[in-house]
Amino acid sequence: MPAPDSEPSPHAPHGDLPPGGTVRPMTRWGTPVMHRPQQLVTTYDEALAGLAADMVATMRAADGVGLAACQIGEDVAMFVFDCPDESGRHTVGIVCNPTLTLEEGRERRLDDDDEGCLSFPGAFVACARPDWAAVDGFGLDGEPVHFEGDGLLARCLQHETDHTLGTVFGDRLSTKARKKLQKAHDQAADDYPDEWPVGRTDPA
Repeated sequence: MPAPDSEPSPHAPHGDLPPGGTVRPMTRWGTPVMHRPQQLVTTYDEALAGLAADMVATMRAADGVGLAACQIGEDVAMFVFDCPDESGRHTVGIVCNPTLTLEEGRERRLDDDDEGCLSFPGAFVACARPDWAAVDGFGLDGEPVHFEGDGLLARCLQHETDHTLGTVFGDRLSTKARKKLQKAHDQAADDYPDEWPVGRTDPA
């Protein structure tokens, strides 16, 4: 997901994001790996940590708040994020094999703010999602992690978990909204060449 303009201090309940990764080209919608469930993580090793570092570097170079492994072409059920909640507090984390929990019944409230995707850059459209979400999974050391929140953080946790299941947010849109999204994406195409965001530096 693309990032907002604000940069509050981060909250890292399970540790900071790994540094030193390499920025990779963004994999786009239509690539097969984007549209199938990702392989579960079973080995927590240096290769996985290196992939996570590349994901972080790519997310930041693209000014994003979240990125799944499939978005750099890797068939791995993992995402990284650095995203603010409704209060503006940033939470950072890594989740392997995520399981999403959403409020149900009377507690469920929908947020219909605009949503975008780094794998379909330059386009945003309203997408209704629950305004609170929690994700459970595992960190790079194989230990359990839990993240929850509201606002953009809730949207991010849902959006990135969707990626690990082979769902892009365009799959959740009406035909009319999908056409609007496609038009905006096409108009912005010149700003996002095939190698994007390679060549950009980490804004942080």
